[in-house]
Amino acid sequence: MLASVHVDPVLSILVVLSIGIILISFIFKLLKQPSIIAYILVGVLMGPHGLQLITDESLISNLGSFGLVLLLFFIGMEISLPRLIANWRIPVLGTLIQVAFSLLVVWGAGIFLGWPMHRVIVLGFVISLSSSAIVINYLQDKKIIDSRFGQNIIGILLVQDILVVPMLVLLNYLSGGAVSNLDILKQVMGGLIILGIMIWVLRKKEIRLPFEKHIRKDHEIQVFIAFAFCFGFSLLTAFFGLSSALGAFVAGIIVAKVRETAWVHSSLHAFRIVFVALFFVSVGMLIDLNFLVNNLGTVSVMVLLAFITNNFINAVIVRFLGENWPDSLYTGAILAQIGEFSFILGATAYYIGLISEHTYLLIISTISVTLIVSPFWMLMVRKTIGAKDPET
Repeated sequence: MLASVHVDPVLSILVVLSIGIILISFIFKLLKQPSIIAYILVGVLMGPHGLQLITDESLISNLGSFGLVLLLFFIGMEISLPRLIANWRIPVLGTLIQVAFSLLVVWGAGIFLGWPMHRVIVLGFVISLSSSAIVINYLQDKKIIDSRFGQNIIGILLVQDILVVPMLVLLNYLSGGAVSNLDILKQVMGGLIILGIMIWVLRKKEIRLPFEKHIRKDHEIQVFIAFAFCFGFSLLTAFFGLSSALGAFVAGIIVAKVRETAWVHSSLHAFRIVFVALFFVSVGMLIDLNFLVNNLGTVSVMVLLAFITNNFINAVIVRFLGENWPDSLYTGAILAQIGEFSFILGATAYYIGLISEHTYLLIISTISVTLIVSPFWMLMVRKTIGAKDPET
Protein backbone atom coordinates (compact mmCIF):
# COMPACT_ATOMS: atom_id res chain seq x y z
CA MET A 1 0.00 0.00 0.00
CA LEU A 2 1.16 3.50 -0.72
CA ALA A 3 1.91 5.62 2.32
CA SER A 4 -0.49 8.50 2.73
CA VAL A 5 1.01 11.87 1.90
CA HIS A 6 0.19 14.81 4.15
CA VAL A 7 -0.33 18.02 2.21
CA ASP A 8 0.15 21.24 4.15
CA PRO A 9 -3.21 23.10 3.93
CA VAL A 10 -1.40 26.45 3.90
CA LEU A 11 0.50 25.44 0.76
CA SER A 12 -2.73 24.30 -0.88
CA ILE A 13 -4.39 27.64 -0.08
CA LEU A 14 -1.46 29.64 -1.46
CA VAL A 15 -1.35 27.58 -4.67
CA VAL A 16 -5.11 27.95 -5.26
CA LEU A 17 -4.95 31.70 -4.56
CA SER A 18 -1.91 32.18 -6.81
CA ILE A 19 -3.60 30.44 -9.74
CA GLY A 20 -6.82 32.40 -9.19
CA ILE A 21 -4.97 35.73 -8.94
CA ILE A 22 -2.93 35.00 -12.09
CA LEU A 23 -5.99 34.13 -14.18
CA ILE A 24 -8.30 36.92 -13.01
CA SER A 25 -5.53 39.58 -12.91
CA PHE A 26 -4.57 38.69 -16.49
CA ILE A 27 -8.17 39.27 -17.63
CA PHE A 28 -8.32 42.57 -15.73
CA LYS A 29 -5.02 43.70 -17.27
CA LEU A 30 -6.46 43.08 -20.74
CA LEU A 31 -9.49 45.16 -19.73
CA LYS A 32 -7.13 47.82 -18.26
CA GLN A 33 -8.79 47.56 -14.84
CA PRO A 34 -7.05 47.81 -11.42
CA SER A 35 -5.56 44.62 -9.97
CA ILE A 36 -7.13 45.39 -6.58
CA ILE A 37 -10.59 44.56 -7.94
CA ALA A 38 -9.24 41.25 -9.27
CA TYR A 39 -7.90 40.38 -5.80
CA ILE A 40 -11.30 41.07 -4.20
CA LEU A 41 -13.09 38.96 -6.82
CA VAL A 42 -10.67 36.08 -6.19
CA GLY A 43 -11.71 36.19 -2.53
CA VAL A 44 -15.41 36.28 -3.47
CA LEU A 45 -15.15 33.35 -5.90
CA MET A 46 -12.90 31.09 -3.83
CA GLY A 47 -14.09 31.99 -0.34
CA PRO A 48 -16.72 30.41 1.91
CA HIS A 49 -19.57 32.29 0.19
CA GLY A 50 -18.41 31.35 -3.31
CA LEU A 51 -16.92 28.07 -4.58
CA GLN A 52 -15.70 27.26 -1.03
CA LEU A 53 -12.25 26.29 -2.28
CA ILE A 54 -10.87 28.17 0.73
CA THR A 55 -12.75 28.21 4.01
CA ASP A 56 -10.00 29.26 6.44
CA GLU A 57 -10.84 32.97 6.51
CA SER A 58 -8.75 33.65 9.63
CA LEU A 59 -5.53 32.51 7.95
CA ILE A 60 -6.00 34.78 4.94
CA SER A 61 -7.14 37.63 7.17
CA ASN A 62 -4.01 37.32 9.32
CA LEU A 63 -1.78 37.24 6.25
CA GLY A 64 -3.67 40.21 4.86
CA SER A 65 -3.05 42.19 8.04
CA PHE A 66 0.66 41.92 7.26
CA GLY A 67 -0.13 43.66 3.99
CA LEU A 68 -1.48 46.74 5.75
CA VAL A 69 1.51 46.84 8.08
CA LEU A 70 3.99 46.54 5.20
CA LEU A 71 2.05 49.14 3.19
CA LEU A 72 2.38 51.74 5.96
CA PHE A 73 6.04 50.74 6.44
CA PHE A 74 6.79 51.52 2.79
CA ILE A 75 4.88 54.79 2.99
CA GLY A 76 6.99 55.76 6.00
CA MET A 77 10.07 55.18 3.86
CA GLU A 78 8.70 57.37 1.07
CA ILE A 79 7.05 60.17 3.03
CA SER A 80 8.69 63.53 3.70
CA LEU A 81 8.15 64.09 7.42
CA PRO A 82 9.09 67.80 7.38
CA ARG A 83 6.65 68.45 4.52
CA LEU A 84 3.95 66.43 6.28
CA ILE A 85 4.32 68.49 9.46
CA ALA A 86 4.52 71.76 7.55
CA ASN A 87 1.15 70.99 5.89
CA TRP A 88 -0.55 69.80 9.10
CA ARG A 89 -3.69 71.92 8.74
CA ILE A 90 -5.41 69.87 6.04
CA PRO A 91 -4.67 66.42 7.54
CA VAL A 92 -5.51 67.29 11.16
CA LEU A 93 -8.26 69.91 10.88
CA GLY A 94 -9.70 68.37 7.73
CA THR A 95 -9.99 64.89 9.22
CA LEU A 96 -11.56 66.09 12.48
CA ILE A 97 -14.12 68.21 10.62
CA GLN A 98 -14.81 65.35 8.19
CA VAL A 99 -15.55 62.87 11.00
CA ALA A 100 -17.87 65.43 12.66
CA PHE A 101 -19.75 66.06 9.39
CA SER A 102 -20.04 62.31 8.71
CA LEU A 103 -21.67 61.86 12.11
CA LEU A 104 -23.98 64.81 11.38
CA VAL A 105 -25.08 63.38 8.01
CA VAL A 106 -25.79 59.94 9.48
CA TRP A 107 -27.60 61.55 12.42
CA GLY A 108 -29.86 63.37 9.94
CA ALA A 109 -30.62 60.09 8.17
CA GLY A 110 -31.09 58.41 11.55
CA ILE A 111 -33.80 60.90 12.57
CA PHE A 112 -35.71 60.11 9.37
CA LEU A 113 -35.27 56.32 9.75
CA GLY A 114 -35.71 56.18 13.53
CA TRP A 115 -32.19 54.91 14.32
CA PRO A 116 -30.95 54.87 17.93
CA MET A 117 -27.98 57.13 18.69
CA HIS A 118 -25.49 54.26 19.13
CA ARG A 119 -26.23 53.05 15.58
CA VAL A 120 -25.79 56.59 14.28
CA ILE A 121 -22.36 56.82 15.92
CA VAL A 122 -21.26 53.41 14.62
CA LEU A 123 -22.30 54.16 11.02
CA GLY A 124 -20.89 57.71 11.21
CA PHE A 125 -17.51 56.35 12.29
CA VAL A 126 -17.63 53.62 9.64
CA ILE A 127 -18.19 55.95 6.66
CA SER A 128 -15.67 58.54 7.91
CA LEU A 129 -12.63 56.30 7.29
CA SER A 130 -11.01 55.91 3.86
CA SER A 131 -8.96 52.98 2.56
CA SER A 132 -5.20 53.40 3.00
CA ALA A 133 -4.52 50.42 0.73
CA ILE A 134 -6.71 51.66 -2.16
CA VAL A 135 -5.64 55.30 -1.93
CA ILE A 136 -1.90 54.69 -1.54
CA ASN A 137 -1.84 52.25 -4.44
CA TYR A 138 -3.68 54.80 -6.56
CA LEU A 139 -1.27 57.61 -5.66
CA GLN A 140 1.69 55.39 -6.44
CA ASP A 141 0.26 54.25 -9.78
CA LYS A 142 -0.31 57.90 -10.74
CA LYS A 143 3.17 58.83 -9.43
CA ILE A 144 1.73 61.71 -7.39
CA ILE A 145 2.48 60.41 -3.90
CA ASP A 146 5.42 62.84 -3.52
CA SER A 147 3.43 65.89 -4.61
CA ARG A 148 1.94 68.31 -2.08
CA PHE A 149 -1.44 66.98 -3.15
CA GLY A 150 -0.38 63.39 -2.41
CA GLN A 151 1.28 64.32 0.88
CA ASN A 152 -1.93 65.98 2.09
CA ILE A 153 -3.91 62.83 1.32
CA ILE A 154 -1.36 60.61 3.08
CA GLY A 155 -1.56 62.91 6.10
CA ILE A 156 -5.36 62.58 6.17
CA LEU A 157 -5.09 58.78 6.08
CA LEU A 158 -2.61 58.77 8.97
CA VAL A 159 -4.81 60.98 11.13
CA GLN A 160 -7.76 58.70 10.37
CA ASP A 161 -5.70 55.66 11.47
CA ILE A 162 -4.87 57.41 14.75
CA LEU A 163 -8.54 58.28 15.36
CA VAL A 164 -9.53 54.59 15.14
CA VAL A 165 -8.29 54.11 18.73
CA PRO A 166 -10.58 56.71 20.41
CA MET A 167 -13.43 55.51 18.17
CA LEU A 168 -13.04 51.95 19.51
CA VAL A 169 -12.84 53.28 23.07
CA LEU A 170 -16.09 55.23 22.59
CA LEU A 171 -17.86 52.18 21.14
CA ASN A 172 -16.91 50.19 24.25
CA TYR A 173 -18.33 52.93 26.45
CA LEU A 174 -21.58 52.93 24.47
CA SER A 175 -21.94 49.19 25.02
CA GLY A 176 -21.58 49.63 28.78
CA GLY A 177 -18.06 48.23 28.89
CA ALA A 178 -15.67 50.39 30.88
CA VAL A 179 -12.14 51.08 29.63
CA SER A 180 -9.70 50.70 32.50
CA ASN A 181 -7.46 53.53 33.64
CA LEU A 182 -4.51 51.28 32.88
CA ASP A 183 -5.53 51.02 29.22
CA ILE A 184 -5.93 54.79 28.97
CA LEU A 185 -2.54 55.31 30.64
CA LYS A 186 -0.92 52.85 28.22
CA GLN A 187 -2.38 54.66 25.22
CA VAL A 188 -1.21 58.06 26.49
CA MET A 189 2.27 56.68 27.20
CA GLY A 190 2.39 55.04 23.77
CA GLY A 191 1.37 58.29 22.10
CA LEU A 192 4.06 60.23 23.97
CA ILE A 193 6.71 57.64 23.05
CA ILE A 194 5.79 57.78 19.36
CA LEU A 195 5.75 61.60 19.48
CA GLY A 196 9.21 61.61 21.09
CA ILE A 197 10.58 59.24 18.44
CA MET A 198 9.14 61.40 15.64
CA ILE A 199 10.75 64.54 17.09
CA TRP A 200 14.08 62.72 17.46
CA VAL A 201 13.94 61.46 13.85
CA LEU A 202 12.96 64.92 12.60
CA ARG A 203 16.08 66.42 14.17
CA LYS A 204 18.36 63.76 12.67
CA LYS A 205 19.67 64.13 9.14
CA GLU A 206 20.93 60.57 9.15
CA ILE A 207 20.67 57.67 11.60
CA ARG A 208 23.64 55.40 12.15
CA LEU A 209 23.33 51.82 13.34
CA PRO A 210 25.87 49.99 15.54
CA PHE A 211 28.37 47.91 13.52
CA GLU A 212 27.40 49.84 10.39
CA LYS A 213 30.51 48.74 8.47
CA HIS A 214 29.53 45.08 8.80
CA ILE A 215 25.86 45.77 8.08
CA ARG A 216 26.72 47.70 4.91
CA LYS A 217 28.34 44.59 3.42
CA ASP A 218 25.59 42.14 4.33
CA HIS A 219 22.31 42.67 2.47
CA GLU A 220 20.64 39.69 4.15
CA ILE A 221 21.18 41.24 7.58
CA GLN A 222 19.84 44.55 6.24
CA VAL A 223 16.57 42.86 5.20
CA PHE A 224 16.10 41.34 8.66
CA ILE A 225 16.92 44.66 10.31
CA ALA A 226 14.21 46.32 8.21
CA PHE A 227 11.70 43.60 9.13
CA ALA A 228 12.69 43.86 12.80
CA PHE A 229 12.01 47.62 12.72
CA CYS A 230 8.72 47.20 10.84
CA PHE A 231 7.14 44.48 12.95
CA GLY A 232 8.90 45.50 16.15
CA PHE A 233 7.38 48.97 16.09
CA SER A 234 4.02 47.46 15.08
CA LEU A 235 4.12 45.28 18.18
CA LEU A 236 5.15 48.27 20.29
CA THR A 237 2.20 50.43 19.22
CA ALA A 238 -0.19 47.46 19.45
CA PHE A 239 1.02 46.81 23.02
CA PHE A 240 0.16 50.39 23.95
CA GLY A 241 -3.32 50.02 22.43
CA LEU A 242 -2.52 52.05 19.31
CA SER A 243 -2.72 51.08 15.65
CA SER A 244 -0.05 48.57 14.57
CA ALA A 245 -0.03 50.30 11.17
CA LEU A 246 1.06 53.52 12.91
CA GLY A 247 4.08 51.71 14.37
CA ALA A 248 5.02 50.40 10.93
CA PHE A 249 4.80 53.92 9.51
CA VAL A 250 7.20 55.26 12.17
CA ALA A 251 9.56 52.32 11.50
CA GLY A 252 9.57 53.20 7.81
CA ILE A 253 10.57 56.79 8.58
CA ILE A 254 13.47 55.55 10.71
CA VAL A 255 14.69 52.98 8.15
CA ALA A 256 14.60 55.64 5.41
CA LYS A 257 17.17 57.65 7.39
CA VAL A 258 19.53 54.71 7.91
CA ARG A 259 22.12 54.91 5.15
CA GLU A 260 22.92 51.18 5.21
CA THR A 261 19.33 50.16 4.40
CA ALA A 262 18.73 52.55 1.50
CA TRP A 263 18.26 49.66 -0.95
CA VAL A 264 15.69 47.84 1.21
CA HIS A 265 12.71 49.59 -0.39
CA SER A 266 13.19 47.97 -3.80
CA SER A 267 14.23 44.62 -2.31
CA LEU A 268 11.09 44.21 -0.17
CA HIS A 269 8.65 45.54 -2.74
CA ALA A 270 7.64 42.01 -3.78
CA PHE A 271 6.67 41.16 -0.19
CA ARG A 272 4.38 44.17 -0.08
CA ILE A 273 2.64 43.16 -3.32
CA VAL A 274 1.96 39.64 -2.02
CA PHE A 275 0.59 40.64 1.37
CA VAL A 276 -1.48 43.57 0.09
CA ALA A 277 -3.02 41.18 -2.45
CA LEU A 278 -3.85 38.76 0.38
CA PHE A 279 -5.51 41.60 2.29
CA PHE A 280 -7.89 42.31 -0.57
CA VAL A 281 -8.52 38.59 -1.03
CA SER A 282 -9.56 38.50 2.64
CA VAL A 283 -11.96 41.40 1.97
CA GLY A 284 -13.54 39.42 -0.86
CA MET A 285 -14.02 36.43 1.42
CA LEU A 286 -16.16 38.53 3.75
CA ILE A 287 -18.73 39.25 1.04
CA ASP A 288 -21.84 37.08 1.42
CA LEU A 289 -23.19 36.89 -2.12
CA ASN A 290 -26.65 35.68 -1.04
CA PHE A 291 -27.03 38.58 1.39
CA LEU A 292 -25.73 41.03 -1.22
CA VAL A 293 -28.20 39.83 -3.88
CA ASN A 294 -31.14 39.83 -1.44
CA ASN A 295 -30.31 43.35 -0.24
CA LEU A 296 -28.93 44.78 -3.47
CA GLY A 297 -31.22 47.82 -3.44
CA THR A 298 -30.31 48.84 0.11
CA VAL A 299 -26.59 48.23 -0.44
CA SER A 300 -26.65 50.22 -3.70
CA VAL A 301 -28.28 53.20 -2.00
CA MET A 302 -25.79 53.06 0.90
CA VAL A 303 -22.83 52.83 -1.49
CA LEU A 304 -24.07 55.81 -3.54
CA LEU A 305 -24.72 57.86 -0.40
CA ALA A 306 -21.27 56.97 1.00
CA PHE A 307 -19.52 58.11 -2.20
CA ILE A 308 -21.51 61.32 -2.57
CA THR A 309 -21.27 62.20 1.14
CA ASN A 310 -17.55 61.45 1.50
CA ASN A 311 -16.65 63.13 -1.79
CA PHE A 312 -18.64 66.27 -0.96
CA ILE A 313 -17.53 66.57 2.68
CA ASN A 314 -13.81 66.06 1.91
CA ALA A 315 -13.93 68.40 -1.09
CA VAL A 316 -15.59 71.25 0.84
CA ILE A 317 -13.20 70.87 3.78
CA VAL A 318 -10.06 70.81 1.61
CA ARG A 319 -11.34 73.81 -0.37
CA PHE A 320 -12.09 75.68 2.87
CA LEU A 321 -8.52 74.98 4.02
CA GLY A 322 -7.00 76.68 0.99
CA GLU A 323 -6.88 74.31 -2.01
CA ASN A 324 -8.49 75.07 -5.39
CA TRP A 325 -11.79 73.45 -6.39
CA PRO A 326 -10.44 70.90 -8.94
CA ASP A 327 -7.86 69.57 -6.46
CA SER A 328 -10.44 69.62 -3.66
CA LEU A 329 -12.99 67.62 -5.67
CA TYR A 330 -10.25 65.23 -6.83
CA THR A 331 -9.11 64.76 -3.22
CA GLY A 332 -12.69 64.05 -2.20
CA ALA A 333 -13.04 61.43 -4.94
CA ILE A 334 -9.82 59.66 -3.93
CA LEU A 335 -10.97 59.50 -0.30
CA ALA A 336 -14.64 58.69 -1.08
CA GLN A 337 -14.56 54.91 -0.46
CA ILE A 338 -14.96 53.35 3.00
CA GLY A 339 -11.72 52.01 4.50
CA GLU A 340 -10.38 48.73 5.84
CA PHE A 341 -10.36 49.91 9.45
CA SER A 342 -14.13 50.32 9.15
CA PHE A 343 -14.31 46.50 9.06
CA ILE A 344 -12.78 46.53 12.55
CA LEU A 345 -15.24 49.15 13.79
CA GLY A 346 -18.19 47.23 12.36
CA ALA A 347 -17.04 43.90 13.79
CA THR A 348 -16.38 45.47 17.21
CA ALA A 349 -19.83 47.10 17.27
CA TYR A 350 -21.44 43.76 16.33
CA TYR A 351 -19.61 41.63 18.88
CA ILE A 352 -20.28 44.04 21.75
CA GLY A 353 -23.98 44.17 20.86
CA LEU A 354 -24.34 47.71 19.47
CA ILE A 355 -25.68 46.57 16.08
CA SER A 356 -27.59 43.53 14.81
CA GLU A 357 -26.20 40.83 12.53
CA HIS A 358 -28.22 42.26 9.63
CA THR A 359 -26.69 45.72 10.14
CA TYR A 360 -23.21 44.18 10.41
CA LEU A 361 -23.63 42.27 7.12
CA LEU A 362 -24.96 45.47 5.54
CA ILE A 363 -21.82 47.32 6.69
CA ILE A 364 -19.53 44.56 5.35
CA SER A 365 -21.30 44.54 1.97
CA THR A 366 -21.29 48.34 1.67
CA ILE A 367 -17.59 48.68 2.54
CA SER A 368 -16.63 45.89 0.13
CA VAL A 369 -18.62 47.32 -2.78
CA THR A 370 -17.15 50.82 -2.24
CA LEU A 371 -13.65 49.30 -2.43
CA ILE A 372 -14.52 47.59 -5.73
CA VAL A 373 -16.22 50.64 -7.25
CA SER A 374 -13.68 53.19 -5.92
CA PRO A 375 -11.28 53.19 -8.95
CA PHE A 376 -14.22 53.81 -11.30
CA TRP A 377 -15.53 56.62 -9.08
CA MET A 378 -12.10 58.32 -9.05
CA LEU A 379 -11.88 58.08 -12.85
CA MET A 380 -15.42 59.40 -13.35
CA VAL A 381 -14.91 62.43 -11.06
CA ARG A 382 -11.47 63.12 -12.53
CA LYS A 383 -12.81 63.20 -16.09
CA THR A 384 -15.94 65.15 -15.11
CA ILE A 385 -14.02 68.00 -13.49
CA GLY A 386 -11.08 67.77 -15.92
CA ALA A 387 -8.55 67.39 -13.10
CA LYS A 388 -4.91 66.75 -13.96
CA ASP A 389 -2.44 64.83 -11.83
CA PRO A 390 -0.45 67.33 -9.76
CA GLU A 391 3.24 67.67 -10.43
CA THR A 392 5.68 66.22 -7.91
